Amino acid sequence: MNKILITLLMLLPFNTVMAQQFLSETIIHDGETRSYSIYIPPNYQSTTKVPLLFNFHGGGGNIADQIAIADMRSIADTATFILVYPQALPDPSDGGSPNWLRKDPTEIDDVFFVDAMIDSIASEYAIDENRIYACGYSLGGEFSYDLACRLNDRIAAIGVVARTMNTTIFDNCAPSHPTGILTILGTDDSVSPYDGVVWGGFKWYLSADEVHEYWATHNNAPTTPMITQLPNISTSDGSTVERHIWEEGDECVSIEHLKVIGGGHDWPGSFGNMDIDASVEIWNYVSKYNLEGLIDCNSTSTKNKNASIELSISPNPTTSIINLKFDRFENLDFQFLNLTGQSVLNGTINSNEYQID
Repeated sequence: MNKILITLLMLLPFNTVMAQQFLSETIIHDGETRSYSIYIPPNYQSTTKVPLLFNFHGGGGNIADQIAIADMRSIADTATFILVYPQALPDPSDGGSPNWLRKDPTEIDDVFFVDAMIDSIASEYAIDENRIYACGYSLGGEFSYDLACRLNDRIAAIGVVARTMNTTIFDNCAPSHPTGILTILGTDDSVSPYDGVVWGGFKWYLSADEVHEYWATHNNAPTTPMITQLPNISTSDGSTVERHIWEEGDECVSIEHLKVIGGGHDWPGSFGNMDIDASVEIWNYVSKYNLEGLIDCNSTSTKNKNASIELSISPNPTTSIINLKFDRFENLDFQFLNLTGQSVLNGTINSNEYQID
């Protein structure tokens, strides 16, 4: 029997359990004392390996700044993963601003710092080293691309908010496995332009289209995405969202892009666009992958099972009745997830028109 997974914007409560506090940790790396905050969910057990997610602050920022805009503790509580917010060092070539990608010349390369953090954390906690993820805002997102390119043997998937790839990262990118990439980019971002940056006759940043084409091509996915319009839940934020998916490349890895039309240099759900929650979108995306591709690729691939089935859902969002209509009849198991990935309802569809309360 085939299976479908349906995610709707249902008015379901988030986990209301009070999140625990962060632990402040340091390691010595390349003669420098490096710091990070780590969050261990209350249901963590040392007998079970769990995923690890790094969340990187923007340029000139710090750990507290990033937690303020992207506190993912409640998601970690629900999904049971370890959450880490690292701190960049001051960059003397940029007025002491804490930056992940230092201006040349420099001897600091934070890709190796992340590698050392993984080793240190794995020595203390039960980490699933096939499920290590990275995400970040602005320069932290740009650094996440660098990790996906140069620490690809350890990073399974990334989520990037408000940044495209710079050409130096692109020129040195050599991923060794199909890699999950989610981007959340505003079309009116004046800090990190959607169409890239060309200045002085030199291309400094790729456009969003070029970034997605590169990763889709690397994953051997189609270069033309499927596009769906998401519900305009917040009509006062001045923006709407399209979801672009380059469906299932090698090992069932898809590239995904949330195009925030009219959006700026924002972390949606925290400030700017309020139709989506960037933190939830990132976890729901990256958590599907490990270093081998989509988890359970052979058994869950929609390409193999139900790619030809067309489904309409109405109304969406809703607080009561869901009407499902398929273009043809086929027995299907279904599962509803809330925005934090919890299963809230499941059953079997036995008609091409089905109603769920």
